Amino acid sequence: MSTTQQSSSDSATAPVRIAVGSQNAAKLRAVKTACDKIFAPRTVEVVGTSVSSEVSDQPLSDEEAMKGAINRAKSALAATEGAMYGVGLEGGAHQIGFRWFECGWIAVIDPSGQLGLGTSARFELSPKIMRRILSGNEELAQVMDDLSGTKDVRNNMGAMGLLTNGNVDRDVAYAQGVHFAFAPFVSDPVYWV
Repeated sequence: MSTTQQSSSDSATAPVRIAVGSQNAAKLRAVKTACDKIFAPRTVEVVGTSVSSEVSDQPLSDEEAMKGAINRAKSALAATEGAMYGVGLEGGAHQIGFRWFECGWIAVIDPSGQLGLGTSARFELSPKIMRRILSGNEELAQVMDDLSGTKDVRNNMGAMGLLTNGNVDRDVAYAQGVHFAFAPFVSDPVYWV
């Protein structure tokens, strides 16, 4: 086998290293679940890293949450040696008319700077929840911990899981967004260029 053939064979079987701009367990599960499917049969190594989103702790617009996801993806990629992609996930609330919704924005970036974006499913937040968030003192996770009487909702089923009686947990919904954010990297280029 030639050196070129060996090199391309090695890269086709080498683990895919994904840097995630978070150490949140639900976010890491979402990335692992999606990337195991995206890159099968290759092995996927997900590396969580603590980085700043450079946005508020509780983003209150799609624009702010998207910016946070992009910042996390870029920082994770820069901080993780050998990573093929950086992934950032940032939850945020956004208002449509008089109603508020929550979703997770997902950004994927590669070393060349190519960027892909996606979101999780959106779900409505009640006026009761939003009053507490808009008071400026609490994030969604804190409100949900308090209302549910549980601890650390954000690393487990998330508000999504609580509001769907456990039928759609945070990692499941976020995994769909990860698939959408990877679309420019894995789908036929005819759709993108």
